[in-house]
Amino acid sequence: MKSTATMSIGDVAQRFGLATHVLRHWEAMGLLSPARIGGERRRYGPDDLYRVAVILRGKEAGFSLDEIREMMATSDAADRRALLLRRRAELARRIAEAQASLDLIDCALNCDHEDFTSCPHFQSMVAERLLVSSPA
Repeated sequence: MKSTATMSIGDVAQRFGLATHVLRHWEAMGLLSPARIGGERRRYGPDDLYRVAVILRGKEAGFSLDEIREMMATSDAADRRALLLRRRAELARRIAEAQASLDLIDCALNCDHEDFTSCPHFQSMVAERLLVSSPA
């Protein structure tokens, strides 16, 4: 049985650890559309809470608010898939960069040389970066 209870903007903000202005901003962007009571008071139902969770997960995955809105608004599965594939490629790139950074730090921490920058293994890891061209 689905709950029909509603929450105030302050309650929702507290539940998700957000400031109320964030929820208002998301509403202004078309990401949320809570019901109104008494003319202006926002009331968030279960579907709104689900959308807040989707927005937060999307942001955690690196999606911009515009991308999240686009994904939520489209009913075209191909468009949604294309957006997901682009974000996946970007996320995989960021993970690879983070892993390379972690490997470099581990190399320095585990180095037996007094000055790790003189270590041939460390120098070869740095030299690998010289081979990678990246737009500045």
